[in-house]
Amino acid sequence: MSTEPHAWSLRRRIGVGLVGYVMLLSAAVLLHGYIVNERAEHLVWESLLHAEFDHLVERHRRDAGFGLLDSETLQLFTPATGMPAQLAGLAPGIHDEIVIDGRERVLLVRDIDGERAVLALDITDLEQREATLSFVVLVSTLLLVGVLSAVSVWGIDKLVRPLRQLAERIGSLDPGRSGELLQPPSGASVELGVIVDAMNDYLGRNARFLERERRFLDTASHELRTPIAIIAGAAQNALNDARLAAPARNQILRIHESARDVEKLIALLLVLAKDPSRLAEISEPVALHQLLPRIVDDHRHLCVDKALTVRVSIASACTVTAPPDIVRAAVGNLLRNAIENSDQGEIVIALDPPAVVRIEDPGHGMTPEQISAIHSRLARGGERDGGGIGLALIGRLCEHLGWRLDIASRPGHGSCVALDLARSLPPI
Repeated sequence: MSTEPHAWSLRRRIGVGLVGYVMLLSAAVLLHGYIVNERAEHLVWESLLHAEFDHLVERHRRDAGFGLLDSETLQLFTPATGMPAQLAGLAPGIHDEIVIDGRERVLLVRDIDGERAVLALDITDLEQREATLSFVVLVSTLLLVGVLSAVSVWGIDKLVRPLRQLAERIGSLDPGRSGELLQPPSGASVELGVIVDAMNDYLGRNARFLERERRFLDTASHELRTPIAIIAGAAQNALNDARLAAPARNQILRIHESARDVEKLIALLLVLAKDPSRLAEISEPVALHQLLPRIVDDHRHLCVDKALTVRVSIASACTVTAPPDIVRAAVGNLLRNAIENSDQGEIVIALDPPAVVRIEDPGHGMTPEQISAIHSRLARGGERDGGGIGLALIGRLCEHLGWRLDIASRPGHGSCVALDLARSLPPI
C-alpha cells in the first residue's frame, strides 16, 4: 500500500469521531446537570431556611414565651445557646455542606438584634441519596456511551464493508487478463456505484489500449521476421562458402549472430504481445535436461579466448510446457552474461528440482547496491545491458509467464542467477 505508515482507516476515523462525540456530549450533559442541580439546590435551601427563620423569629416576637427549640434535623445556634467555633467566622447568607458533629448541614447565617444566629438543617441523608443517585446516573451514562459506541462501530462496519469489498475486488484483478469488470458489492450505495462505473470505464479503455499495443507488436514482429530470416539465411550461405576470405568471414559471422539475436528478440516480442491466457497456443513440451547441453554447445565459442570452462549439472530430468524459443533465449542470454563477466575458472549451469535453471559464474561479483540497481532496472523494464536480448526483457518475460528470476552475488566471489520455471510445469 501507498498509504502513510500511521494513517488511519476510514472506519477507524469515523468510529473514533463518533465515539468521541458521544463521550463529549455525555460529559457536557452531566456537567450541565450538575450545575443546574447545584443552583436549584442552593435556591431551595435559601427559600426554605429563610422562610423557617422568619417563622421562628415572628413566633418568638408574638409570644415571648415561645422558645427557639431544636429538633432532630433543625438547630439554631446563638451566642446564648453556644456558638461552635467553626461557625463564628461565617458571613451572613447560605453555606452548604458544612460538617458539624459528624453530620453534614446547610446553614443560614443572619444577625438578629445585633447578635449572630445560625440556623442549621441536617442534610446528611439527602446528600447520601444524592450521591447514590449521582452514581446511578454516572453508571447509566457510561453504559449508554458503551451501547452507542458499539452500535456506532457496527453501523460504520456495515457502511464501509461494501467499500472494503470493492477494494478487495480491485486488488484481485489480474493485469494479464483483459475484459475483467467490477461488480458493485451487495448493499452498495449510489456513490459506490458511481465509483464502480468509473473504474469499469477505465478498465475498458485500458484493455483497448493494451489490445492496440499487442496488435502493433504482433504485426511489427511478423513484418520483421521475413527480412531478418532472409539476412540470416544469406549470411549462413556465405559462411558455408569455403572461398570466403577470413576478414569477410568475421564480418559476416557478426551479421549472422546479430540476425539470430534479432530473431530471438522478435520471438520474445511475439510472446509479450500475446495474452498470457493464449500462450498455450504456442507452448509445447520442452525437455530442459536435453536443452541445456545444446545451449552450452551454442555458446562455447565465447570461451575460446578465455581460460573458462562450462559444466552442465543435471539433477533429474525435467520437462516444462512453454514456448521453446523463449526458453532457449532466456537461458542462453543468462549464460552469455555469465561468460562475458568471467575471465577464468568454471561456469556451472545446473538443473535443480522442480524446474530451476541455476547458473554460477566465477566472475567479479556484484555489490548489494549493484544487485539492487539490476532489480530496479528489471522492475521498470530498463535499458539493455550487454549482449543477447538483455536482462530487462528477461525480467518482463518472467513477469509475463509467471517465472521467477533471482540474482545473488558477492564482490570477488562471482554471481549466481536462478531462473525458476516451475509455473510452466505440466499439471499433475
